[in-house]
Amino acid sequence: MTIISADSHITEPADTYIDRIDPKFRDRAPYLAHDDKAGDIFMIPGMKTPVPMGLVAAAGKPAEEITLFGVKWEELHRGGWDPEARIGDQDRDGVDGEIIYPTVGMVLCNHQDLDYKHACMDAYNLWIAEYCSAHPDRLFGIGQTAMATPEDGVADLQHIKELGLKGVMMPGVPGTDDYDSEIYDPVYEVAIDLGLPLSFHILTGPADRPRGPKLNGFLTIVRQCQDVMGMFVLSGVFERHPRLKVVCVEADAGWVPHYMYRMDHAYKRHRNWLPASALSKLPSEYFRENIYVTFQDDWVAFKMTDMVNVERLMWANDFPHSDATWPWSQEMLAEHTANLNQYEKDRILHDNVAELYDLPTRVTA
Repeated sequence: MTIISADSHITEPADTYIDRIDPKFRDRAPYLAHDDKAGDIFMIPGMKTPVPMGLVAAAGKPAEEITLFGVKWEELHRGGWDPEARIGDQDRDGVDGEIIYPTVGMVLCNHQDLDYKHACMDAYNLWIAEYCSAHPDRLFGIGQTAMATPEDGVADLQHIKELGLKGVMMPGVPGTDDYDSEIYDPVYEVAIDLGLPLSFHILTGPADRPRGPKLNGFLTIVRQCQDVMGMFVLSGVFERHPRLKVVCVEADAGWVPHYMYRMDHAYKRHRNWLPASALSKLPSEYFRENIYVTFQDDWVAFKMTDMVNVERLMWANDFPHSDATWPWSQEMLAEHTANLNQYEKDRILHDNVAELYDLPTRVTA
């Protein structure tokens, strides 16, 4: 059967920003550098921590070989920046197409200089459009917006659509107010009119400080996405914009049934002393209809399809990142989907993502 990854990534090459950024920012454009100890790293002026290449292209490595630092560019998966090599990577994994998100761009979402962030994301959008144009029937790019202001956001969405990109990755926190403010209503209406789903990816907002060992921080990253989803539901964004589609990306999905229950419980029991927007339906109903969730090897997600809307679940391989199921996605899916009927398999592995992004017939047959 045809399989589409709803969340894959690229590895931005050294010229992504420098060659395409607004000239007034060129001397500060993100760039690739080499450090004798850290290996090859992407430097982003204005941010303290560089982006090491170790985790961004560790797909297929045994756990004991995954390392944050010390990796050289030539050791990375070539498909991260070469679209021809990417097709071979897809074939090896048994995948017919991928929705492609940035990597360095995830970190850029947290840059404090909105004008700079906007310039970087404009440059990235040009690059990813070029990359995907090599195989428009198998490579589907997601654009970025700095969402500096609602007006900027509207213009960004229009440009992203003009470039032929399939959706928009939003920064975890916008430049003005927050996403529940009615000032963003024009953005949501434009997203609906243009058919551009809005995605919130893990690690694109301020990180909570983990308690205990560093590994505990890995377990907290889904919270950023959960907070955004709860805000959209309980603030009435979906009440005002019932056709808006939002994607919760790489935050797993096994938690969704309990989260929907918890929202309903909070709304029915506590909405008077903890005010929320007046809703015409229970919070879980908005979640079921308006929010899509992507996941990789979350085996729990494959077992709770009767408790959620199976038409909003989308599998992903996360290639070439360290959490990727590549190149053993087929073996993993054979095991994890064994309890599903054919309709459920089709929805999760193909139909949902194809319908959401209106993909070409090459991958929708």
